[in-house]
Amino acid sequence: MSAYVTTNPTTVITEREFAMLSDDQIDELARRSLGGYERWRDVPVTERAEALARTADLYEKRSDELAAAITTEMGKVTKEAAGEVQLAADIYRWYAEHGPDLLVDEPLDPQGAAESLVQHKPIGPLVGVMPWNYPYYQVARFVAPNLMLGNSIILKHASICAASSALMAEILHEAGVLEDAYINAYANSDQVAKLLEHNAVRGVSLTGSEKAGAAVAEVAAKNLKKSVLELGGSDPFILLDTADLGRTIKVASRARLSNTGQACNSPKRFIVPDALYDDFVNGLVTAFDDAVVGDPTDTDTRVGPLSSVEARDTVAEQVQTAVSQGATLRTGGTPLDRDGAFLQPAVLTDITPDMDAYSEEIFGPVAMVYRYRSVDEAVTLANDVEFGLSGSVWGTDLEKAAQVADRLDVGMAYVNEHGTTLPGLPFGGVKRSGFGRELGRWGMGEFVNTRLRRTSSK
Repeated sequence: MSAYVTTNPTTVITEREFAMLSDDQIDELARRSLGGYERWRDVPVTERAEALARTADLYEKRSDELAAAITTEMGKVTKEAAGEVQLAADIYRWYAEHGPDLLVDEPLDPQGAAESLVQHKPIGPLVGVMPWNYPYYQVARFVAPNLMLGNSIILKHASICAASSALMAEILHEAGVLEDAYINAYANSDQVAKLLEHNAVRGVSLTGSEKAGAAVAEVAAKNLKKSVLELGGSDPFILLDTADLGRTIKVASRARLSNTGQACNSPKRFIVPDALYDDFVNGLVTAFDDAVVGDPTDTDTRVGPLSSVEARDTVAEQVQTAVSQGATLRTGGTPLDRDGAFLQPAVLTDITPDMDAYSEEIFGPVAMVYRYRSVDEAVTLANDVEFGLSGSVWGTDLEKAAQVADRLDVGMAYVNEHGTTLPGLPFGGVKRSGFGRELGRWGMGEFVNTRLRRTSSK
């Protein structure tokens, strides 16, 4: 059986298989990408921007088709799938509109010369290794800035996202991106390593697990290739106070259950003051119990299946391990007695540092709630993990909340919102959440030759 298989997590029925890349195609693939790069970099900037604008238009035109593909592949609720398609379109359009200005040469103080300026040039073929949880969005935030810059792309998507990855390639090519400037490759991890060893390839961007990131970064470093990694997260949500606890709980539950909890920047750890703790926990339990779990194509469904039965069972096992180590399970955490990769949303409390759940990422519809007695204790709890993707602080005093947010060891700190993603904002983390940034002007600053051109006055 091919490793690239569409198995619908709602029905657990395998619907389609895809032929994989063979080992003897690796060299040809890298050379094709190099040829594509050499042609694509010479396409005028305005024409590259126009191709990205047409890509955005096609995403919107084919939104229903694109959304249906990922609902089938990884179980995303239809409304959320449509929202992701629109976000990807917005990213392509942002770079189409702003990319040309970001590539304008920057004059410097001549410092004794007739001219000193910085140019922004592409570096060559890049490999993208993408995850299944946001099949379009996470590809767009890597692909859009690098195609705008003039790099070429070899895209290795998750093995369950073969259909959506083919759709993305089809749309980009229809929009005017050269065939060999964007290549969809059904490759395995060993083949990715071979690509990174190839002289033609200049860098790699990976979004995924710590294990995958470490493996790719090691190969890239050995071969002196640039890497950007966006890995896991266990984001804190610090509640200072609230004028409307019911609304705060609603926002918290919605954020945690979005994408069935399968988001690296989802708020996974809720850190709540003693005075609000019991009411917050009770309200969160009610919200999780009321969330409709079911078929992602049903308009009443709030929580769809996890991406696979294996993923569901992993999360259920993490919950049970936490309970066996002394945590309190307030609700949920067990698979539903029906076909499909469904799990009843769970709320865990009384988690201590000696438990696995304290330090690991739970990639599913599970909330962990902690109590605190002082703001210093809350900040210590928030920072006492090896992840550092994002975090949020919630309160009525915005200045105080911002001061607390400034103490979080994260790449993205929010006040009274969590996980906001917009095309012009930087995305990325610190510590074991990875390194490098995507989106905005920062997304064009990773795989770029920041080239000095200096002209002597003599």
